[in-house]
Amino acid sequence: MYAVLETGGKQYRVAAGDKLEVEKLPVEAGQSYSFDKILMVSNDGEVTLGTPTVEGASVEASVVEHKRGKKLTVFKMRRRKGFRKKKGHRQDISVVEIKDIKA
Repeated sequence: MYAVLETGGKQYRVAAGDKLEVEKLPVEAGQSYSFDKILMVSNDGEVTLGTPTVEGASVEASVVEHKRGKKLTVFKMRRRKGFRKKKGHRQDISVVEIKDIKA
């Protein structure tokens, strides 16, 4: 059994026991979190598509830790103008472990 959920503007295909990194969630590490925006559920070949979400479906997960992603360099330059700007960015990330899929 697997599901496709949406969080942080991205879509993830998840199954029970999976660990994934998503945009930071508003809960403390060690607590549980329920994803309600489920786009698709597949249960032994029986696929349920949402319009846009599946009614009554949810994915239960526990937040393992909060961390920061790898550093990205943002560099802007205008040719022949002497304009250069260099910035860095690190995204806040939550690591979650999927416990159960309820359809």
